[in-house]
Amino acid sequence: MSPASTGASSVMGAATTVSAPDSRMAPGGPGYRRMSFALFLAGVATFALLYSTQALLPLISGEFGVAASEASWTVAAATGGLALFVLPMSALSERFGRRTVMTASLAVAVSVGLLVPFAPSLGVLVVLRALQGAALAGLPASATAYLAEEVRPKALVTAIGLFVAGNSVGGMSGRVITGWVAQVWGWRVAVGVIGMIAVVCAVAFRLLLPAPRHFVAGSLRPRVLARTVRDHLADPLLRRLYAIGALFMTVFGGVYTVIGYRLTEAPFSLPQGIVGSIFLVYLVGTVSASTAGRLVGRLGRRGALYLAGGTTAGGLLLTLAGSLVPVLLGLVLITAGFFAGHAVASSAVSKTATTGRAQASALYQSAYYIGSSAGSTVGATAFHAGGWAGTVAVGLLAVLGVVTITVLGSRAARVATRRPATAH
Repeated sequence: MSPASTGASSVMGAATTVSAPDSRMAPGGPGYRRMSFALFLAGVATFALLYSTQALLPLISGEFGVAASEASWTVAAATGGLALFVLPMSALSERFGRRTVMTASLAVAVSVGLLVPFAPSLGVLVVLRALQGAALAGLPASATAYLAEEVRPKALVTAIGLFVAGNSVGGMSGRVITGWVAQVWGWRVAVGVIGMIAVVCAVAFRLLLPAPRHFVAGSLRPRVLARTVRDHLADPLLRRLYAIGALFMTVFGGVYTVIGYRLTEAPFSLPQGIVGSIFLVYLVGTVSASTAGRLVGRLGRRGALYLAGGTTAGGLLLTLAGSLVPVLLGLVLITAGFFAGHAVASSAVSKTATTGRAQASALYQSAYYIGSSAGSTVGATAFHAGGWAGTVAVGLLAVLGVVTITVLGSRAARVATRRPATAH
């Protein structure tokens, strides 16, 4: 072959490489709807199971003869188990694959969920809930890593938003359905119903989720994992995103832990059943999370975070009103702002981490659930010290933290942009 023909072949080969189509999924493309629906169902199952006992604490206290602080461990054990195991489970997904780990996690979690109604004592119930939370830890980090690998970058925020939307539906159903079922048949039947719903979701998830095409297996060596985690924590942008997720969840955890006390007391004095139905507001989060991609497209990531923070702050202020309508509107705004901010921050983590995506997402999830725990504890303490205004003050401080971190991120980005020009 002549040099000329060799050169021509090289040029043609390069052109072919450049113009090769992106084989990852995109809206309207093959497998995208199946993938979106599968991960939506996984989100529903995860959060329905995770919070299935939260609306049932008074009934659990009554049956086992324990105080509310002891019964609350049925929720704390599940969220604590998830926070503790999310990083190890993400490491397993790097080695064995996202779909494999998500399938195994759901299988174990729903199996334990079917045992929960038969717990003979509070201690056994708490242990089962901790195991359930540990198993569910395989879902959040693996799901976002799967999406980052299998979905085109422009569609990533929307895809993750749909997964977060499933979280909101699951979180809502885990509270609302159990509340109404337990009112007639007791808490054991209620958590059994949630377990059966989760079984259906898990089976449909496995049947629908497309096999991964872009996964590359990583290492399970502890030294490699530690180095990956250290590299992520050394990244200023990832640190900011972790803090933003934690702060948004601090607001949300505080508000929804205390809102029941606020609405059952004067001047509202609502019955418990109606208070439980307040969690239907989560449907607003389903919408705001699923539209986060369009929001980022119009405003950019930082603009979307500013809007989410402003919406959350406005909602907090509205809940200070003494009448029910503005309080409910405030909850709508808080929920919309939280879920939008969470979807934007979590998708940005997946975009930012080019390696060890599961670990990057796991660190975000750990920060997220630490924020949930902090919000619940500090929000309740502030409520007992200063009433609802104290809880609102905690929430506003957390929103101020989100805005401050975003401003610092904008300044850091401007400095980084100027450096090459200055050096040149």
